[in-house]
Amino acid sequence: MTIPNMLTLFRIALIPIIVILFYLPYEWTRMASAVVFATAAFTDLFDGYIARSMGQITDLGAFLDPVADKLMVAVALTMLVEMHSSIWLTIPALVIICRELLVSALREWMGTYGTQGTVSVAFIGKVKTTLQMVAITGLLANPPEIIDWVLLLAYALLYASFFLTLWSMFHYLKQAWPDLTSGR
Repeated sequence: MTIPNMLTLFRIALIPIIVILFYLPYEWTRMASAVVFATAAFTDLFDGYIARSMGQITDLGAFLDPVADKLMVAVALTMLVEMHSSIWLTIPALVIICRELLVSALREWMGTYGTQGTVSVAFIGKVKTTLQMVAITGLLANPPEIIDWVLLLAYALLYASFFLTLWSMFHYLKQAWPDLTSGR
């Protein structure tokens, strides 16, 4: 078990804690869930860096790292859709979650034909993930009833990640299109 894999598992283990804190009926728990989410998101920076710099890249880590990110984002966005009860949050959340499922399914399908390497992770995906994590942290910390600059900034970052989500999805589909239409 490598340090990066332990960090990734730690990130996954924090998801139920984020959920519990989010739903506890105390004023401070919204901010606490945001802090725990931000902590989990922050570990994502370190596990990849440590894995590359210390030569600890493993198949388990390559599998778990993106799964941890997708789980965190999907769970948090689902809770936020309920809390905000707004089309302005539901539409980007729906697109972001559906894109994650589509790209995961695409990678799985490509892997069955040994062409997974043709769908590479783009830099835009890293920017998208960073914007999502920052936006979700801001949305978790701020109730929708109190509109302030932090909430507005969180919405702006969510929409920026929404557009990057669409762009990266089309990027992946464009890369995979030759394999998807090859008649297999």
